[in-house]
Amino acid sequence: MATFALDPDLPPALAPLAWLIGEWEGAGVVGYPTIESAHFGQEISVTHDGRPFLEWQSRTWLLDEQGSKVRPLARELGFWRPLENNEVEFLLTHPTGIVEMYHGTTSPAKIEIRTDGVIRSPHAKDYKAAARMYGLVNSDMMWVMDMAAVDQPLQSHVSAQLKRVG
Repeated sequence: MATFALDPDLPPALAPLAWLIGEWEGAGVVGYPTIESAHFGQEISVTHDGRPFLEWQSRTWLLDEQGSKVRPLARELGFWRPLENNEVEFLLTHPTGIVEMYHGTTSPAKIEIRTDGVIRSPHAKDYKAAARMYGLVNSDMMWVMDMAAVDQPLQSHVSAQLKRVG
């Protein structure tokens, strides 16, 4: 098990998000009415440079039945911005032509956010909204995402469990 120590230079505004900082690896399940359910692997890196925001990088890949990597899936780059009164913004970009702005709340080791805005390039797939929840459970990052896309209402899309590896 990797140990977790708070950076003494961490800006106080980042305290509600401090548990995210580090390197995470794990696996999850993706599914939606328009795609076949599948298992995926994920790596997340969350860092800070001394300013009051976190940088987020996530990459996922399809796993076969033996748990081996088959091909790349999603990639996300973004920033967590803590606000007053336990509010938070999460800004994300995707190489598929989608930019998202989430807004929500933090509580000890839990974040609940919903899209406040979604921008799509003219060539991106139809995507309207999402809701995500992240939590620290028994030292693991657990997260789920609901999505509204391709003429489907908001519903379960992704869930994963990741272990801190750095």
